[in-house]
Amino acid sequence: MKIRGDIVQTYRDVHSWVGIISALFLFVAFYAGAISMLEQPLQDWLSPAVHLPAPVPLARTPELLARIFADYPEARENYTIVLADDAAARGRVIWSPSRGQARGPVPVRAAGLDADGALVTSKPATSQTARFIDVLHQQVGLPLPHETAMIVMGVVALLYAIALISGVIAYLPSLAKTLFAVRIDGGARKRWLDFHNLLGIFSLPFHIVMALTSVVFAFHEQIFSLEHMLISPTRPAGLHQGPRPMPMPHRERPSPTPVLPPMAILEALTRQAPGFVPETLNYTRMHDRMTLRVTGHDDRYSLRGPTEGFANLDPSTGRIISADYMPGHQPAAFAILTTFFALHFGSFGGVWVRWGYVVLGFGGAFLFYTGNRLWIVSRRRRERRSGLMRDTRGTRFLEALTSGCTLGCIAGISAIFCASPYLTSGGEYGSVSMLYYSVFAIFVTSGFILPPPVAHRLHLAIAGIITLGIPVALAIAPQTSLLSPIGGSLTLCTVLIGFTLLFASRRPFRATLPPQG
Repeated sequence: MKIRGDIVQTYRDVHSWVGIISALFLFVAFYAGAISMLEQPLQDWLSPAVHLPAPVPLARTPELLARIFADYPEARENYTIVLADDAAARGRVIWSPSRGQARGPVPVRAAGLDADGALVTSKPATSQTARFIDVLHQQVGLPLPHETAMIVMGVVALLYAIALISGVIAYLPSLAKTLFAVRIDGGARKRWLDFHNLLGIFSLPFHIVMALTSVVFAFHEQIFSLEHMLISPTRPAGLHQGPRPMPMPHRERPSPTPVLPPMAILEALTRQAPGFVPETLNYTRMHDRMTLRVTGHDDRYSLRGPTEGFANLDPSTGRIISADYMPGHQPAAFAILTTFFALHFGSFGGVWVRWGYVVLGFGGAFLFYTGNRLWIVSRRRRERRSGLMRDTRGTRFLEALTSGCTLGCIAGISAIFCASPYLTSGGEYGSVSMLYYSVFAIFVTSGFILPPPVAHRLHLAIAGIITLGIPVALAIAPQTSLLSPIGGSLTLCTVLIGFTLLFASRRPFRATLPPQG
């Protein structure tokens, strides 16, 4: 395939400029996104233990509910039965006094029965560290209101798509002969350029999916309003997110229709949807009647959300009344949309796919970092050839931002992991956010104050030290165990990243150039 040289150069320029504009946002999105693939296990692991008796058997759940409703009648309006025993250790039944939906953590109360059958309640504290990292991923690192940040994220995703397309066109002519060629003897810059291109080409399908789905998420309200108009016009828009219905104000009178016991609900569900593994039963009073949403998964099918799908059941009969978001039972149109979402969340194929997404996420962050470093080195070389002995203001500005933003992101996330076990409730959202952005601001500010070589090496070294401090800090903390699966996985990742950063600080990625005078 032959493309004119001037066209190729135009696409290379577009790829470079659009890439450097979006790369700093995308680095944060991919680095935090890789970690957020493990959001739920990280949240459970970092959260303080709940002091409750062992979960009652499911068969005794009606007894537990009766005692809860007697002491806490408001719980009738919105309560959840946790089915899996390991998750139920934090409460077989949980409820929230909050009304409606809220963005952010919602206070809950959990309950169990002691050996004598007496009600024991607790207010479990949930670490917000993993949730903050997920929001950081969604908002491409911007500390803005969520709606505003999502619009910016949508623009960044569009630039990301343009950079992908222009990069493929620009390097397509030489792809066939250089696909597996990494120039070992051609200097550091050429080696990194070859590796950058190789990594970009082989992860291209993943990046295309991320770019397209990110645009959808940024403008999801408009898109899903259209979806429900076209696919399911009788259902209210917004159901895609699985919001809980607005509970009605508490009334003392019982529900007009009796609710089946949990065991009967599960038996009815198994008959209708064999293979679906239910995880929670969420009951909500809506317009004087109870509604039931069952969340769960089916390993044979993709999930619409990051970790689960759901179905709406009639709580008095156990009959499925809506399976639009139930894996394996969706209408064709909804199943197609679910596949699209599952490709972004990695919610298919089990744990190995999720770990594959972790690797691809870190690889994507590395791709954006090397892209900016390559551009800085190339620009500096051109400036030296033109007779300039000092970096121009634009080169220095981008180098300071690249070093401060990328390594500040790594150091900030590492810092909140180090601190979480020692913060209230395993890290409340406000304190975690303040710590991250403080570290991030220090890195960015020092990037502009210190000479570029000094700042870059210092940032690499400090980020590496903080990252290596994570397993040490977590090993000392009494509530976190490095011997658990998530603890061991986190230790392995942090050791690899930490030593890589320390090694890079000894030989930072800079071309051999004349002194800057």
